[in-house]
Amino acid sequence: MGAARTSDTEPRPTTADRVAEAALAVPGVAGLHAGAFGEIGTYLPGRRVAGVRLAEDLTEVHVTVAMGSRIPEVAESLVAAIGPLVGTAVRVVVEDVEPGPPPGDRRP
Repeated sequence: MGAARTSDTEPRPTTADRVAEAALAVPGVAGLHAGAFGEIGTYLPGRRVAGVRLAEDLTEVHVTVAMGSRIPEVAESLVAAIGPLVGTAVRVVVEDVEPGPPPGDRRP
């Protein structure tokens, strides 16, 4: 049989989607952030990937970090996770810190 296809209504993953997915998988990242005025994003046909800005020579990812996370370590992990996907320099911008339990704390 042939390769699996996404449905006709599901958009195919783009570089911006892969960057967003990789960023959200980094421990300590609570979410992507679109900036104070919602200006940070990659515009695609019919949708937008908030918090990710792609340029020819730079990729920016704007995030909210979980309180208790070590921000420099989260930033380093983001660069390591995203760099190979884009082949450009990666700029990490921490827009906010989200209160809550420290990373790894699984208390209800």
